Amino acid sequence: MPTRAGVHEKGTFSVSDLLNSTKKNENYKDAGAISLFIGVVRGQNLEGEKVRKLTLEAYEEKANEVLTKICDDLAKKPGIVDVQIHHLLGEFSVGEEMVYVLVSGSHRTEVFSVLQEAVERYKSEAPVFKKEQVVDAKGSATEYWVSEKEHRQKQGT
Repeated sequence: MPTRAGVHEKGTFSVSDLLNSTKKNENYKDAGAISLFIGVVRGQNLEGEKVRKLTLEAYEEKANEVLTKICDDLAKKPGIVDVQIHHLLGEFSVGEEMVYVLVSGSHRTEVFSVLQEAVERYKSEAPVFKKEQVVDAKGSATEYWVSEKEHRQKQGT
């Protein structure tokens, strides 16, 4: 059975793998709901530029550690049976899946709130890095690491 969390090269992990994994959990019999978040590549970034593709990389050892910790923390919440976060790495086109977050639990209300927390935490805590290739309004293509662009915007440069 795959681990409950981690980074995977694109094409080596799927939604089917995710669902099969949670169904093998020894406490799955206690689940009354499964909620799934699938992050996909948007065709436009927050600045309105057209996204051509994304490249996702990670500090893999640390990312696996952080994602596992998030899942372990959230799985301790009342009514939660399983929490899994699997982030894909590689080159992605618009519309392709790049991250799966699954929460199973006794009731939907518990599952929904934990799913949202899991998504917010992996986005802020996991060392996964995104490079966007965009095309501006004039048709010029550029590439940049999103974290560097965000840092420059915060610094006012």
